Amino acid sequence: MTEYKLTEYSHSSGCGCKLAPDVLEKILQGKYTGLNDARLLVGNNTKDDAAVYDMGDGIALISTVDFFMPIVDDAFLFGQIAAANAISDVYAMGGKPILATAILGWPVSKLPAELAGEVIKGAKEKCAEAGIVLAGGHSIDSPEPLFGLSVNGLVKIEQLKKNSGAKQGDLIYITKKIGSGILATALKRKTISIEHEKDLILELKKLNTLGAILGTKEYVTALTDVTGFGLLGHLIEMMDGANLSAEINYGATLLMNGAAEYASKMIVPDNLYRNWNSYDKKVKLNVPESFFTLCDPQTNGGLLVTVDQKHQGEFEEILKQNGLEEFAQPIGVTKRQSDIRVEVKQ
Repeated sequence: MTEYKLTEYSHSSGCGCKLAPDVLEKILQGKYTGLNDARLLVGNNTKDDAAVYDMGDGIALISTVDFFMPIVDDAFLFGQIAAANAISDVYAMGGKPILATAILGWPVSKLPAELAGEVIKGAKEKCAEAGIVLAGGHSIDSPEPLFGLSVNGLVKIEQLKKNSGAKQGDLIYITKKIGSGILATALKRKTISIEHEKDLILELKKLNTLGAILGTKEYVTALTDVTGFGLLGHLIEMMDGANLSAEINYGATLLMNGAAEYASKMIVPDNLYRNWNSYDKKVKLNVPESFFTLCDPQTNGGLLVTVDQKHQGEFEEILKQNGLEEFAQPIGVTKRQSDIRVEVKQ
């Protein structure tokens, strides 16, 4: 039986496929701002993770879509990772997913249909883990394989978490290690170690279910997930939306095993540089080596959370109760807005 390696059939991988922030801005040019519907609670104004629509009786519908090209070679794992990544947007709004449909592009002249079936199988398993059904979808014949989900969720409006709600003096946390884009590049170039590949896949498959819990906590002031724009890019979006700036302690930011090693050998995704060119004027880097990891496009990255510092102990206890003890320390703090949205210190 022929062994197919999916990453050999795509020019990019995972959330590294995303258009750079400045390119996306040129495309949209405010076209989705000012939509005249009072029931649309979250649109595109603050570049949040999903659209949110008031359904009445204090309940809102969360609607999101996410898809990308293979970040791993195995079809089943690709389906799992793509599903987890798409579902994450609902958790990042403080909600609970209820339903998903699939988006599949497949090069039918290059890859067997049975392999696409394995992608769907992986996605269905991850949806089941999240307690939802993969109810259908749409497929096309495409030059490169791509897969993702459109996901709907529900949230009590009073528990809705936006990416723009941070207050001055809030503590900043992240719930996963960073560096998945760098490790995925090492995988694509066949230079990754077996141990690092296992670590990468384990991280990429994890559901961000903690977001649904954080939605119930008033002292969680803002929430998003870290994906294609890197930690810096998504933190800048949070600070822009809240009219604040942030200071990051790079030493408190945990890296995936191997990320620093591969970065030192310049094994990094191209989109890392496109990310930096999109927001470099808003960043002050006092730690040169942080450039590679903080701009690295993440796939199904951790939740980026701002917390009222008066409730630091309570929040960190929640992290510990959910097996995230190593992330129970802030990586930064928000401060009064300046032209520099994020300053990185050692």
